[in-house]
Amino acid sequence: MGAPLSIETLELDEPREREALVRIVAAGVCHSDLHVMKGDLPIPLPAVLGHEGSAVVERVGPGVTTVKPGDHCILVFAPNCGHCAYCTAGRPMLCTGHGRRAPGTMLDGTYRLSVGGAPVSHMAGISCFAEHAVIAEEQLLVIDSSIPLDKAALVGCSVTTGIGAVVNTARVEPGATVAVIGCGGVGLSVVQGARLAGAARIVAIDLFDEKLEKATSMGATDVVNANDGDVVKRVRQLTAGGADYAFDAIGMAATVKQSLDVVRAGGKAVVIGVGRFGEGTPIDAFSLVMQEKSLLGCFYGSSRPRIDMPRILALYRHGRLQLDEMVTRRYPLERINEAYADLQGSQAGRGVITF
Repeated sequence: MGAPLSIETLELDEPREREALVRIVAAGVCHSDLHVMKGDLPIPLPAVLGHEGSAVVERVGPGVTTVKPGDHCILVFAPNCGHCAYCTAGRPMLCTGHGRRAPGTMLDGTYRLSVGGAPVSHMAGISCFAEHAVIAEEQLLVIDSSIPLDKAALVGCSVTTGIGAVVNTARVEPGATVAVIGCGGVGLSVVQGARLAGAARIVAIDLFDEKLEKATSMGATDVVNANDGDVVKRVRQLTAGGADYAFDAIGMAATVKQSLDVVRAGGKAVVIGVGRFGEGTPIDAFSLVMQEKSLLGCFYGSSRPRIDMPRILALYRHGRLQLDEMVTRRYPLERINEAYADLQGSQAGRGVITF
């Protein structure tokens, strides 16, 4: 834990019931994997990371009905069973069916990866930082082959998370004011989601001017560099007393508090970024009650992947969503540690591992 990623040769089992063998085409460089690398997000080690990706189906196991060899797919890292109370209520991201499996395993609680006979954990049942993967049928969403797979990979996590937070979790209405804390891949997707929702003012907040410039190109109307002073005061000035909605795409204790502080009375703060497991954050409970503010958590954009992801791709195909501009860096697998060093720096946009 804490060591650089290494490239290893592992054994990969054949697909079992309702599983498919896929060839990975692209994998997004996401902070969630970095959290695992740092130990902030626990998963049994050793493990193959990677959860935001796209692939082409090569073989299918018994009982597979929704994918076939040659299909282009987005990898859905949080599958849903479709029949638990949350799934039937339209909140599949809270699924208690597939969500109860042991961390690092496939949906049936077993493994397909091993080394020397010992099991190797799967990141979110996907592990797409690899040339091939065996993935459950439920985690493969077939898309039109005309969509570039390096762009489609982002829809597997960051884009769906950011847009979903705006549309599904907060339900931003036209004319609203929005503040976005953190302008990485998820934050840029929040900016785009707010633009698509018709927000009148979108304030992008980050430590790096390069990221703020990218946010402006995607719809931000104002920018605040957090190095330049009191962020809360500046946002309140720009939004006439506070934003209607704030989105924390970082998830640190300080930014969670900041997101609640920048919204007006009656406003909503939505936390998207995944913080360190078990870490708390200071909240002013008095103002939370007296000003009727709301603090909401958002996992995977509160999405319904088989409904929301095709809609997102339709927006892209009609020129209303900037996916091409999101991908600013491409790396071969051999340079994955460089990709994660860049992720923590000033470079704007999303990095993608291509195979």
